[in-house]
Amino acid sequence: MTMIKGKRIICRRKGCALGILSAVGILMSCVPRPETTVLEGFALGTTYSITIVGDVPADIRMRVDSVFAEADASMSVFNPESLLSRINRNETDSVDAHITYCIELARKVSELSSGKYDVTVQPLVEAFGFSGKPQQEMDIDSLLALVGYEKIAVEQGRLIKRVPGMQIGLNSVAKGYTVDMLAGLLDREGVADYLVDVGGEIFCRGANGRGKDWVVGIDTPFEGNYVPGAYMQGTISVSGVGVATSGNYRNFHTDSLGRKFTHIIDPTTGANTASDLLSATVVAANCALADAYGTMLIAVGFDGARELLGKHDIAALLIYADERGEMHPFMSEAMKRYAGPGMKGEE
Repeated sequence: MTMIKGKRIICRRKGCALGILSAVGILMSCVPRPETTVLEGFALGTTYSITIVGDVPADIRMRVDSVFAEADASMSVFNPESLLSRINRNETDSVDAHITYCIELARKVSELSSGKYDVTVQPLVEAFGFSGKPQQEMDIDSLLALVGYEKIAVEQGRLIKRVPGMQIGLNSVAKGYTVDMLAGLLDREGVADYLVDVGGEIFCRGANGRGKDWVVGIDTPFEGNYVPGAYMQGTISVSGVGVATSGNYRNFHTDSLGRKFTHIIDPTTGANTASDLLSATVVAANCALADAYGTMLIAVGFDGARELLGKHDIAALLIYADERGEMHPFMSEAMKRYAGPGMKGEE
């Protein structure tokens, strides 16, 4: 698979193909298969790859670009002109269907996690420097007054904020939702066999070129593992589902004072600490839900995640660190149906 950063290309192949992207990757065996088209490029600050087996819809690149543009104009916190950015600046209270869907999905996941997952944590995200420069001094108590998923509601197309200064960040669900938007485009065009990957968030349908389920690789989560596919925990076989991996071993930064900050922020305390859960790979009905679940599981830590997986039918592979720093896998019962050869999860 050819990757040209910053450009979009279409590759048509009948030979072998191997692709590894972000925390999860696509693996396809080197065997003869029907014509496969791979659309690749860069969007939303990351790489994307759309693999289609068989006929390709007309003007597919233009339509894919339109989906990315629509998502960016709606849900991006990095685009100052997006609808979400204007909502966060209190310039409007109108919400579109995309933001409404993500907020409602996030609310359900927040309730499941007892508030440990919360899309209103954006003021703390900015204070710790994950949307810009970190604040050298911050008033955590004042920021916490702006946090709380129960303080917002969507009513008749309007976002109601109990506290005017509240801000929303949808990074934990918007990328997965964009994957679902792209999958919906392909579904409407009658494409039966495809895999959409945006920065490692995946939705696939039908079969790969060998007529089998799509095979997705899961990276081993350790600091310094920046080459996707170099060290893999194993593979899963999936079709008709979304797959997302969340972790804290790549997304962190160190400030000028040498302080290390992870992107896991506890919205109930404002604390910024590394979770003992290094990564969580989730398979769900759609990618938006898999994306949100993955972040939620990291936020609650290994013990909390294992308890949730025991109570709910969530397919997840957890990789956690014990008190000595050694890594261990844990696989939920629902995940075992997807596990490939060699995948093991401790009970």
